Amino acid sequence: MWDTREMSGSELPDFRIPHAEKIEWMIETSGWAIEPVAAVVDGEHPFPGYVYTIGFPQRFVFPEVVIFGLTPVASKGILDLVAQQLEGGGEVPLDVPVVGLLDNELRCVFATIPEADHGGLFATGRAWHRGDFAAVQLMWPDRQGWLPYEDAFDLRLRTVQPVIGRTPD
Repeated sequence: MWDTREMSGSELPDFRIPHAEKIEWMIETSGWAIEPVAAVVDGEHPFPGYVYTIGFPQRFVFPEVVIFGLTPVASKGILDLVAQQLEGGGEVPLDVPVVGLLDNELRCVFATIPEADHGGLFATGRAWHRGDFAAVQLMWPDRQGWLPYEDAFDLRLRTVQPVIGRTPD
């Protein structure tokens, strides 16, 4: 049974850790970290939440990966699958549809992100890398299997998953 008596402020441990130390700890323990960025819902230019990796190039010789529009927990699960694939020596092709990572043989794309175009989205990554770094957008399909750059992609999801990476021809 939990003790629900109120504790004074001096009895509570202080778990505040500087953000850079959290990233370093994740990299030291797992070889890479994730950085969740909250959605911007107020203001003139709303933008969806996203998660990106820090440490993939050093750990796997693969670009950092960003996923838009999924919760941090869901993104972490997918990124763990990518990390397992890379750690096992598997190749992950860039800028073409890939089958086998997601359930039900759904396609996804690891789309190269031009470094100069979206550096403002990755402030923590830029600080950790001390400048620009290679990154890809993992584009996931809608319920019908369409990818966000395809005409039949669910219009309701276009704002949740903006396309910032190169799309296949």
